[in-house]
Amino acid sequence: MEQTSLIILGFFLVIFLGLSIRVVKEYDRAVIFFLGKVTGVRGPGLIILIPILEQMTSVTLRTITMNIPSQKIITKDNVSIDIAAVAYYKIVDPQKSVIAIEDITHAVNQISQTTVRNVVGQFSLDQLLSRTIDINLQIKNVIDGHTAPWGAEVTTVEIKDITLPENMQRAMAKEAEAERERRAKIVAAEGEFQAAVKLGEAADLIAQHPVALQLRTLQTMAEIATEKNSTIIFPAQFMTTVQDAISTINKDLPAS
Repeated sequence: MEQTSLIILGFFLVIFLGLSIRVVKEYDRAVIFFLGKVTGVRGPGLIILIPILEQMTSVTLRTITMNIPSQKIITKDNVSIDIAAVAYYKIVDPQKSVIAIEDITHAVNQISQTTVRNVVGQFSLDQLLSRTIDINLQIKNVIDGHTAPWGAEVTTVEIKDITLPENMQRAMAKEAEAERERRAKIVAAEGEFQAAVKLGEAADLIAQHPVALQLRTLQTMAEIATEKNSTIIFPAQFMTTVQDAISTINKDLPAS
C-alpha cells in the first residue's frame, strides 16, 4: 500500500514538473500571466510556472523581415507606379507587444503599407529615383513612431522595386538617349574648338617663319615615302618656297 502511494505521488510529481518547467531560448522572452494579470517577463533559460495559475506567452527578440506588398501609388507629378518594399523590425518591449496590440506582425505590415503610400505620394518621380535613401529614412521614422507604443522598433525600410508604366519607360529611355547625344556633341565641339585654337597658333607661328612650312612639307613627304608610293606630287607653292629660300641664302652669302 505504501509503495503504491509512492508511485502515485511520483506520477503526480512528474506531471507537476511537466506542467511547471519551461525552457526559454536565448532569443525569446516569456511574458507571465498570473490569473490573467501580467506579473513580468522571464527568460532566457529554465523557468518554473505554477500550473493552472500561471501561463506564459513567448515573444521573439530577433529581427523580423517583413515584405511590404507591391501597391499602386500616384506620385506628386501624377505618375502611376508600383512600389514594393521590405521592412526590418524587432521587439524591444515584450510586455507591450503582448498587451498593447493583438497581432503585432499584422499591425506593422498594415501601417507600413499605408505609410509607404502616403510618403511616396509627396514626391515626384525624379525625386523618388534620385532621393531613395532619404525617402527610406522618412518612411522608417514614420512607421517607427506608430510602432513604438507597441514595443516594436523599426530598424530599416528599403524600397526594393519600382515599376513604371511602359509609356513612361519609353519616354525615360528617349530622354536618356537624347542626354547622351547632347553630351557627345558637346565633347566633339570642345575637341574641334581646341583643335582650331591650336591650328590658329600654328598658323601664326608659321607666318612668322616661312621656312617652317617648308620643313613641315618635307616631313609630310617623308611620311608618304614610307608607304612606297611610286609617284610624289610637289605643289607649286612648294617650288616657290624653295626658290625663295635659295634666294634668301644667296643674298646672305658674301660676294666673291
